[in-house]
Amino acid sequence: MNDQNLMDKIVALCKRRGFIYPGSEIYGGLAGTWDYGPVGALLKKNLKDLWWKGLVQMREDIVGVDAAIMMNPKAWEASGHLEAFNDPLVECKICHQRFREDKPEDITEHEKSHGKGKVSWTEPKKFNLLVEAKLGVIEDDKQTIYLRGEITNGVQVNFKNVLDSTRVRIPFGIAQMGKAFRNEITPGNFTFRSREFEQMEVQFYIKPDESEGKKWFEYWKSNRMDFYLSLGINKDKLRFKDHEPEKRAHYAKAATDIEYEFPWGFDEVMGIHHRGDWDLKRHQEFSGQNLAYRDPETGQEYLPWDIETSAGVDRSILAILVDAYTEDSGRVFLKLDPRLAPYQVAVFPLLANKPTLVEQAKKIYLDLMEFYQVSWDERGNIGKRYAAQDEVGTPFCVTVDFQSLEDETVTVRMRDNANQDRIKVAELSNYLSKLINETGSSTT
Repeated sequence: MNDQNLMDKIVALCKRRGFIYPGSEIYGGLAGTWDYGPVGALLKKNLKDLWWKGLVQMREDIVGVDAAIMMNPKAWEASGHLEAFNDPLVECKICHQRFREDKPEDITEHEKSHGKGKVSWTEPKKFNLLVEAKLGVIEDDKQTIYLRGEITNGVQVNFKNVLDSTRVRIPFGIAQMGKAFRNEITPGNFTFRSREFEQMEVQFYIKPDESEGKKWFEYWKSNRMDFYLSLGINKDKLRFKDHEPEKRAHYAKAATDIEYEFPWGFDEVMGIHHRGDWDLKRHQEFSGQNLAYRDPETGQEYLPWDIETSAGVDRSILAILVDAYTEDSGRVFLKLDPRLAPYQVAVFPLLANKPTLVEQAKKIYLDLMEFYQVSWDERGNIGKRYAAQDEVGTPFCVTVDFQSLEDETVTVRMRDNANQDRIKVAELSNYLSKLINETGSSTT
């Protein structure tokens, strides 16, 4: 299977099975926007829940916030986004489409669309990626604001609030998940480069010391790589890529990406950035507020350094889908970690027109709902139901048949190898729990 064919199959599966739809599709769509369907929303929630549990629920040194999307415009001036958050663009003089100067492969591909004719380009011009919005009820007196281009700023401006309202001490982190928006000129590669996307970030504050900076930067590189490996992603398709000094963001003392090998090549799913005291120093300067941290033991005051881990939710979901897509012996299935799978279990009656089978299957379905995300399906024949569940990554399918009425047992069918076990109904929940936990821990 070639790379483009693989992406075409994944895009088609996402639409067919309710993972991801084109945004505003009935109106012709809106480039760079995507809507998550019923199973896509569950997959995304499961990923975010695992991330939050590992970084906030199970740690003593990280707390969470949920900051507003709209901020005072001065916050974006302070963070440097109004000045530095831009891409150099060139414009095709034939059709006037614009492309990023630092993406020569896109430029070359566009030139091919004009055939043998020579394509001329304008000189590069800066283009700000922040999305403008107007706020106010009076048409001629509306304030220009910006939808956040990244979620970091909401944490930085609340640094002092978190210090004053909690018992955190350096080193500590502030976690956040949320939407961000960018004026991407050439959105593409399905959901990889979008104009509306979601991020999962931790800003981890440390003493302003070079050895501390190196220690925590390396710690978070390893920690975040372990997270992606724990999701069952093939380790041979993950790598670190350090940023060269001249290519680092304006705030970064050091930067590394975790990249996944997509069908088009290795590309970033998350970044680890040593932001130094750039953010707090700038917000202190522009707001006039003292954002220094006071050490409760020594009384020393300082602006801490920030080691950031920033993951793209949508990019991570896409990497998970690409990695999980499997074709084997005529079957198509998503080999998802059960903790990520939209449904951990599906329950069927063997025949939908037999009330006794339906009644017992429905009881099992309702009982399991208390512990798992469960799918119910009584459409078509059993083979088609298995195929549908395979394509959404459901690891275990429970079928109630005529033997179930006699001995209170059911068939449990495994997604990855299509093997089946016969299990007593009374033992079913414990049996499934053991399988789910064993499968999840084997990928950790």
